[in-house]
Amino acid sequence: MNFQETKISGVFELLLEPMLDERGFFARTWGRKEFEAQGLDSSLEQCSISYSTRKRTLRGMHFQVAPFEETKLVRCTRGAIYDVVLDLRPGSHTYKQWTSVFLTAENRNMIYVPKGCAHGFLTLQNDTEVFYQMSEVFDPASARGVRWNDPAFGISWPEKVEVISERDRAYPDFQ
Repeated sequence: MNFQETKISGVFELLLEPMLDERGFFARTWGRKEFEAQGLDSSLEQCSISYSTRKRTLRGMHFQVAPFEETKLVRCTRGAIYDVVLDLRPGSHTYKQWTSVFLTAENRNMIYVPKGCAHGFLTLQNDTEVFYQMSEVFDPASARGVRWNDPAFGISWPEKVEVISERDRAYPDFQ
């Protein structure tokens, strides 16, 4: 794996390093030692998938608060997404800034989302599936979010949002 830090401290895009042969390729997508060597949280408590039937479906911007703050490793296993990470760590020099990557089934890249950052994505194709590895279990009482179009952050989305949950649409302005 090749770890490429983004403009947000602690947020990495991970690129696979495939070993090719006549059958195709093999590539590692996670390794405790590799993550620890980068100073990243290597805990793994839960894996989940989300499936979106329609292009232009927005999910996010989500995070969990203590004591269930979580890191996430996110990969698009079918279709394509525009993936956004928003820094909500008050002590961070990139506080309230965001970064984005295109994750597709074809490029097989991943994004590492550290604790204290919100995460969300917009599907760019119909029938898109996203795989998550998380350092904590989902705890509904700790689940939080910020609105995807809150002017406090100025996130630019590449396409019009057409499908979004009422919960994600109704988050108040960031204070």
